[in-house]
Amino acid sequence: MSNTRRQFLKTTAAGSALGMTASGLPFASELHAQDAAKKLRLAAIGVGGSRGRYNRGGSVARQAAQFADMIAVCDVDDLHTEEFSQSFGGKLNKYRDYREMLEQEKPDVVTIGTPDHWHVPIAIAALKAGVDVYCEKPLTLTINEGKLIRSVVQETGQVFQVGTQQRSTADKFLTAIAMVHSGRLGDNVNAYVAIGGAPGDGPFESTEAPADLDWNLWVGPAPQADYCEERRRMFRWYFEYSGGKMTDWGAHHIDIAQWALAPGEDGPTRIKGTGEFPSTVPSDLDWAAFLNGDVKLPNGYNTATKFNIELAYDNGSVMSVNDHYKREGENVDFPNGILFEGDKGRIFVNRGKLQGAPIDALTESDKSELQNYIQKLCKGKTPGNHMGNFFECIGDRSTPISDVWSHHRTMTSCHLCNIALMTGRELNWDPKQEKFVGDDDANQLLGRKSRDFSA
Repeated sequence: MSNTRRQFLKTTAAGSALGMTASGLPFASELHAQDAAKKLRLAAIGVGGSRGRYNRGGSVARQAAQFADMIAVCDVDDLHTEEFSQSFGGKLNKYRDYREMLEQEKPDVVTIGTPDHWHVPIAIAALKAGVDVYCEKPLTLTINEGKLIRSVVQETGQVFQVGTQQRSTADKFLTAIAMVHSGRLGDNVNAYVAIGGAPGDGPFESTEAPADLDWNLWVGPAPQADYCEERRRMFRWYFEYSGGKMTDWGAHHIDIAQWALAPGEDGPTRIKGTGEFPSTVPSDLDWAAFLNGDVKLPNGYNTATKFNIELAYDNGSVMSVNDHYKREGENVDFPNGILFEGDKGRIFVNRGKLQGAPIDALTESDKSELQNYIQKLCKGKTPGNHMGNFFECIGDRSTPISDVWSHHRTMTSCHLCNIALMTGRELNWDPKQEKFVGDDDANQLLGRKSRDFSA
């Protein structure tokens, strides 16, 4: 990044957090008044579109364009690149292959909104090219991927933000975390998380891929597979490309729950639970062989449809992760959200509400104390705009609120939940060594082979 561009971001970052409005968005007049020649050069990788759309890539890239000059777009679907380019006056340079785009355009910043299995390979290439990266969640496909990208971020020193925007929500999620950390729920706090179930449909019929889609490149490092619209659009329900609801909503709610329960710990040490898989998944499946591409399943969804999993931490806290959480005989029943419960009370939080008797009892003085604590959670920066936080950190070269270290820790817990379901037994995890204790079979599921897709 040039000194001129870096100085520009430092200057704007110092100006009232990039001129945020009450809604958390930047003042357009302040942004557009800047000299375009001094702005950062931004490129979008994976933008989705009207066809095959099941990612937030385009939306995230447009948010980033409020802070930088969009110069290029890359997507394996030519219709997506053209549609996205037209929203910028048709002036963007268009690419199918991110490697070519990085080499030709040399952007300062990229957003990554591809299917999940491409997040880490693309992010690593961008980081090594000296680019700051905003990558959609979930960042990783495996625990070993998290260890790898954590190392690359540290080595390159680039600014890296993951798109877990709940980390920037002060009026709900950050307040809930502050409530737990400040002792307002008492001791012995546990969390009960619901993230929704997943469909178990299939098998589906394979068809010809659209002519303007590079299907081989879409599949990329994942095992070879024939095209079908469900596989492409609903990739989250295929372990080849994602991790089901565990890494979808789990990347949000498990993240918040773990941040609240065990901020000083490296992760859980014991995982156990039960769940169900679609009918296309045999009960005796060799999961390592399947994930490495050595065993094929019928072309249907294969991630867990229902689950109840318990993560235990050395500080005594427990997180319960469910598709739906309900307690018989109590007024507790929810399909999505987090219930924090301690010996002084309980609160419930999701994207629509934060409620509970401890919230109702807050005085103005309490609220002021919580706001000060929230500022600490945000590393001294103003909460409310996740993308704004990223660009503010680019300006002063600081660490964003959803950094690679915390997100790797979150994703490790998400992957541990899936591995517990795959193995069907209680697992003991060493969070410092990042491996299972005395379980070679489970350790085989920490990573997987990458396909050679160069042909």
